[in-house]
Amino acid sequence: MANPNAPRGIIPYAYRSGAPYNGAVRTYYVPVGNSTALYIGDPVVLITNSSDGNGIPTVEAATAGATNNGGIAYAVLGSFAGRSNNAGQTTIPILQSDHVYLPASTAAYIYVADDPSLLYWVQEDSVGGALVSGASGRNASLVAGTSSNAAGYSGWQLQSSTLSAAYLYQMRIVQLLQEADNAIGVNAKWLTFINNHPFNSTTGI
Repeated sequence: MANPNAPRGIIPYAYRSGAPYNGAVRTYYVPVGNSTALYIGDPVVLITNSSDGNGIPTVEAATAGATNNGGIAYAVLGSFAGRSNNAGQTTIPILQSDHVYLPASTAAYIYVADDPSLLYWVQEDSVGGALVSGASGRNASLVAGTSSNAAGYSGWQLQSSTLSAAYLYQMRIVQLLQEADNAIGVNAKWLTFINNHPFNSTTGI
């Protein structure tokens, strides 16, 4: 049976310890200068040396195919998990359920699943050929895809053609996602974690 083609970006699955993901997120601020809409599962990055007036760190959409260049400038922070209902709140925001994606050029507080020990499942794009079982333990970057305004889901995928032993790529592949409707081949889904996570660096951002 063919794998379903249903990319969702990078979706928290479990912790590397084996513990199930408990839904934990952290609040961040997206400034009006963010020119890319954000959807559930989109990877985001920290904006260097930046926070809002309440001291909340600022983030923006990640860049497709970016490498870390030996540092953390392009390192993925985590997965967009929802937006709040009021960008001006000074208290912890409430998750807004009727408009979960964040339009471009819109200031808002958002939630990010940002724990460095998280494993995320992500579908490969299979462009140039599907990944094989030997992909486990190697690295690859992410590539933007078609997102859904109606559902609010991300279209980002693992870029199969970037598979490499180099740790500079955005994600480390751990193993194939063990689900009944998932197998090695086109549109396979993989468990991954973020390479060079900014919280694991001793260098300021």
